[in-house]
Amino acid sequence: MDFSEEGLELKEIQKLEGHNDRVWSLAWNPTSSLLASCSGDKTVRIWQRSPSTSSWHCKAVLEETHTRTVRSCAWSPSGNLLATASFDATTAIWELIGDDFECVSTLEGHENEVKSVSWNASGSLLATCSRDKSVWIWEVQPGNEFECVSVLQGHTQDVKMVQWHPIMDVLFSCSYDNTVKIWAEDGDSDDWHCVQTLGESNNGHTSTVWALSFNPEGDKMVTCSDDLTVKIWDTDSITMQAGEGYAPWKHLCTLSGYHDRTIFSVHWSREGIIATGAADDAIRFFVESKDGLVLTSILPLIHHIPHSHHQSAASLFPYCSCLFSIRYSVTCLFCLPTIPIHLVKLNLL
Repeated sequence: MDFSEEGLELKEIQKLEGHNDRVWSLAWNPTSSLLASCSGDKTVRIWQRSPSTSSWHCKAVLEETHTRTVRSCAWSPSGNLLATASFDATTAIWELIGDDFECVSTLEGHENEVKSVSWNASGSLLATCSRDKSVWIWEVQPGNEFECVSVLQGHTQDVKMVQWHPIMDVLFSCSYDNTVKIWAEDGDSDDWHCVQTLGESNNGHTSTVWALSFNPEGDKMVTCSDDLTVKIWDTDSITMQAGEGYAPWKHLCTLSGYHDRTIFSVHWSREGIIATGAADDAIRFFVESKDGLVLTSILPLIHHIPHSHHQSAASLFPYCSCLFSIRYSVTCLFCLPTIPIHLVKLNLL
């Protein structure tokens, strides 16, 4: 798909309102027209798209399970289960039974806030990470049981996010310790271990790494950081898929000068667009240039919300998250310090 700055417009489709505190995370259901959002109000909301009107409405509110902020949510690849991670140190598993969502399992073990949750490509493994500096891997058992098969210790600070590779059972975690760690299973012992650390010594970030995302093929990765940069990494995924050993990730390029405050969120769409969201209230889009490097900002500033006159930037803690739809072309969601979720679409003119 050919994107050029002159041939694009960003159009807001709808604001989704209902949460009464900051929205922290969003997740598109991979198999149906459902969207999950989670919030500081301790609830998860399920939004559904009406086929007749194409508008979105709140289908369900999942509450009375978490006792603190719900920080992250993720659908299983089948779309049948939703995992939610909370500052109450638990991860809840929800299943759509009939027309209602029910909490079918609660995962406990982390010492304090669970910051992120992620399913592997087959839905057989779930990863969680926490302020306790650890990453846990859970194996899905029959009857909605979950067994912890490994506790990964290696980060020296709060772990902000976990993300499975889109094709292989390789896990990535990013942390307040300025690194991204890559974890893989030892085929002989079934133990999980760190196979690579991306840090300052190999052109990594110099401050907290907040998020990462992969291109659809899984041979490139994007990371974002408190150091105000976005970094692109690549690997020889064919070698790994062929079982010829681990292929290290290498730094490809660094994008800087586009945000002037912490970059909290990044997502790589299947159309090849990277969206970044930052504390400067801006979301930017990037596409891959003809030489194979992601260097082109296709929209210099697509959204800005000025701070209310009675609230300071510090009190708002302006976290921004952005997420592309898998099913709805280049539709993008983002949540800003304000409570509504903004549903927008990037159109070719």
